[in-house]
Amino acid sequence: MPFRDVTESEKDISLASRGQVTHIAWELASNNTPTITLGKIEDEVNDQFRIDEKIGKGGFGLVYLGTELKTGRQVALKLMSAREDTRMIKDEAGIYAALAGGVGIPEVFWFGEETDFFVLAHELLGPTLEDLLNYCGRRFSLKTLLLLADQAIARLAYIHRKGYLHRDIKPDNFLMGAGVKGNILYTIDFGLSRERYERDRFRSLEGRSFGGTARYASINNHNGLEQSWCDDLESLGYVLIYCANGWLPWQGFKTDSDKQKNEKIKEKKMAISAAELCEGLPLEFVQYIDHVRGLEYDDKPDYGHLRRLFAGLFKERGFKHDNVYDWTEKLFYEHHGSKTQDDT
Repeated sequence: MPFRDVTESEKDISLASRGQVTHIAWELASNNTPTITLGKIEDEVNDQFRIDEKIGKGGFGLVYLGTELKTGRQVALKLMSAREDTRMIKDEAGIYAALAGGVGIPEVFWFGEETDFFVLAHELLGPTLEDLLNYCGRRFSLKTLLLLADQAIARLAYIHRKGYLHRDIKPDNFLMGAGVKGNILYTIDFGLSRERYERDRFRSLEGRSFGGTARYASINNHNGLEQSWCDDLESLGYVLIYCANGWLPWQGFKTDSDKQKNEKIKEKKMAISAAELCEGLPLEFVQYIDHVRGLEYDDKPDYGHLRRLFAGLFKERGFKHDNVYDWTEKLFYEHHGSKTQDDT
């Protein structure tokens, strides 16, 4: 089995440690993240926010830790040069507005232009799933994976119900919340998102340009087909398998260009069956991949069925909904010592 075993000691872990999860993102952030010259923007945005320090790089632009001057609340500030093509950040701000109020959708505090930059200020979140995967030894336990799968499917169901497709589902675009929201999975980075239209809007569903991240892209995306609900769900399936194994079978190709690499990734995805892809994983993962790969453009996914699929496995294995993830346990013991040490 590729999953890391969950210890019985999880039952004794205080959920107070979840508040420390926020700092994982900063500790694991690459020191090589490029900086930008802020120029006239200096240290403040719109007389509302102070720019404190760089914490990462998004799908476009850079992300800074900031402070709301009036309240002292920490926020995330996404900055993009106004000299670049700003349609993505403008579209993203509009989609955040349309999704506002949904569980796992970050609250946006302000969006606008400040001197040479467009700035999106939103709720500060914790680490990405990629950060947490690295922190936890490149594999999640089955319990953690199932807790994440349930929330991720629910997030996509909400986004789709609001009329949008994410179109770039990957571990870097799922983050855990911060502080008291540390158990909530958030979905971010809607720069490539689009409204989902009925088939009769299109003369043809073919001839589309590839978009997103090749490692997690759906087969339809690789084949130049208009994306629909099923494509987000297929990408999520690849994310889950990646988090279970620490890798995907189409990683590591050496080619002379991104185009050649994407072609090899597509060929491998199309050639591998769900059973081969999910080798060593519970049958429910095979059933998930088979189900979402079998959906057509107009087929509305049964999100409830997909959630029940994993919920049944969760119950069968005797797991408890205690919101103790792999990193919760690891953080607890790093800060408080092992149970054995405490008992001696």
